[in-house]
Amino acid sequence: MAGFDSIGKMLVVLGFILVGIGLFLWLGDKIPWVGRLPGDILIKKEKFTFYFPLVTCILVSLLLTLLFSIFKK
Repeated sequence: MAGFDSIGKMLVVLGFILVGIGLFLWLGDKIPWVGRLPGDILIKKEKFTFYFPLVTCILVSLLLTLLFSIFKK
Protein backbone atom coordinates (compact mmCIF):
# COMPACT_ATOMS: atom_id res chain seq x y z
CA MET A 1 0.00 0.00 0.00
CA ALA A 2 3.02 2.31 0.20
CA GLY A 3 2.91 2.98 -3.55
CA PHE A 4 -0.62 4.33 -3.34
CA ASP A 5 0.50 7.08 -0.96
CA SER A 6 2.53 8.90 -3.63
CA ILE A 7 -0.17 8.37 -6.26
CA GLY A 8 -2.74 9.89 -3.90
CA LYS A 9 -0.59 12.96 -3.31
CA MET A 10 -0.03 13.36 -7.03
CA LEU A 11 -3.77 13.16 -7.73
CA VAL A 12 -4.52 15.79 -5.07
CA VAL A 13 -1.92 18.17 -6.55
CA LEU A 14 -3.26 17.53 -10.05
CA GLY A 15 -6.77 18.26 -8.78
CA PHE A 16 -5.65 21.60 -7.33
CA ILE A 17 -3.95 22.49 -10.60
CA LEU A 18 -7.08 21.65 -12.58
CA VAL A 19 -9.25 23.72 -10.22
CA GLY A 20 -6.83 26.63 -10.62
CA ILE A 21 -6.93 26.39 -14.40
CA GLY A 22 -10.72 26.15 -14.32
CA LEU A 23 -11.01 29.25 -12.13
CA PHE A 24 -8.61 31.12 -14.38
CA LEU A 25 -10.65 30.25 -17.47
CA TRP A 26 -13.93 31.03 -15.72
CA LEU A 27 -12.80 34.39 -14.34
CA GLY A 28 -10.40 35.23 -17.17
CA ASP A 29 -12.81 37.63 -18.87
CA LYS A 30 -13.18 39.62 -15.67
CA ILE A 31 -9.42 40.26 -15.39
CA PRO A 32 -8.82 43.09 -17.88
CA TRP A 33 -5.07 42.68 -18.46
CA VAL A 34 -5.03 38.93 -19.23
CA GLY A 35 -4.24 38.49 -22.91
CA ARG A 36 -3.99 42.20 -23.65
CA LEU A 37 -0.50 43.03 -22.44
CA PRO A 38 1.99 45.02 -24.48
CA GLY A 39 4.03 42.50 -26.40
CA ASP A 40 1.15 40.13 -27.12
CA ILE A 41 1.01 39.56 -30.88
CA LEU A 42 -2.24 40.33 -32.70
CA ILE A 43 -2.46 40.36 -36.50
CA LYS A 44 -5.83 41.13 -38.07
CA LYS A 45 -6.38 40.82 -41.79
CA GLU A 46 -9.57 40.85 -43.80
CA LYS A 47 -10.45 37.17 -43.27
CA PHE A 48 -7.67 36.13 -40.92
CA THR A 49 -6.84 36.81 -37.29
CA PHE A 50 -3.70 35.55 -35.57
CA TYR A 51 -3.25 36.02 -31.84
CA PHE A 52 -0.34 34.86 -29.70
CA PRO A 53 -0.20 36.11 -26.10
CA LEU A 54 3.60 36.06 -25.82
CA VAL A 55 4.02 38.28 -22.75
CA THR A 56 1.04 36.69 -21.01
CA CYS A 57 2.61 33.25 -21.54
CA ILE A 58 5.91 34.46 -20.10
CA LEU A 59 4.20 35.91 -17.01
CA VAL A 60 2.17 32.74 -16.43
CA SER A 61 5.34 30.69 -16.82
CA LEU A 62 7.20 32.84 -14.27
CA LEU A 63 4.28 32.65 -11.83
CA LEU A 64 4.03 28.86 -12.11
CA THR A 65 7.81 28.50 -11.71
CA LEU A 66 7.67 30.60 -8.56
CA LEU A 67 4.73 28.63 -7.15
CA PHE A 68 6.34 25.27 -7.89
CA SER A 69 9.64 26.33 -6.35
CA ILE A 70 7.85 27.50 -3.19
CA PHE A 71 5.78 24.32 -2.81
CA LYS A 72 8.71 22.06 -3.72
CA LYS A 73 10.32 22.64 -0.34
